Amino acid sequence: MVMGRPRAFDVNEALDRAMKVFWSKGYEGASLAELTRAMKINSPSLYAAFGSKEELFHAVLDRYGEWRSDFLSDALAAPTGREVIERFLRGNADLATDPNAPPGCLLVLSGLSCGSAARTIPWELARRRAGMERAIRERLERAAAEGDLTPDADPAALAHYVVIVAIGIAVQAAAGATREDLRKVAELALRAVPGAAAKGRKFRRRSSGSERAIAGAEY
Repeated sequence: MVMGRPRAFDVNEALDRAMKVFWSKGYEGASLAELTRAMKINSPSLYAAFGSKEELFHAVLDRYGEWRSDFLSDALAAPTGREVIERFLRGNADLATDPNAPPGCLLVLSGLSCGSAARTIPWELARRRAGMERAIRERLERAAAEGDLTPDADPAALAHYVVIVAIGIAVQAAAGATREDLRKVAELALRAVPGAAAKGRKFRRRSSGSERAIAGAEY
């Protein structure tokens, strides 16, 4: 049995290098010459390992998802719904201005401008962002069910809102906004979040449909 030649490069390291190119240039703006130069491989090696530029991009997105998974898990693990949103928005402001990575967010910037030949790229990016929004919505639905959010809070609308703010933070970071600027944006956005229950309080629904805090305060 003829054995294939082992790869002469580290795949994850190559993906990390390709990620920076896609992140800073966008999918269509990233040429194969730039990608192979950054990855320190030649074109035949790129095609042998990944199949095509688009398949390479999908592998980069998977790698990016691994990198961001701890951040999202930490935000979702916050004890209250409001703290989930605080961690998510403040964390996005910090990640978008990380000096060790290009500014902004790969899931936003790499597909801002794509022609018809790359029309599947914005769809794929939107699908992945929707997965993040769904995870936030489900966490906020749990918070609402536990009486952790005010009765008028809409978990779906709230999750959509915070993701839109995060997208804006990414775009502004790429345009040169500072971490301090973006943290201020996150703080302002938090003012629009329906107030969570005060410490030690939970909310419940009465059979009539009106809401009352268990601690006795009416809403």
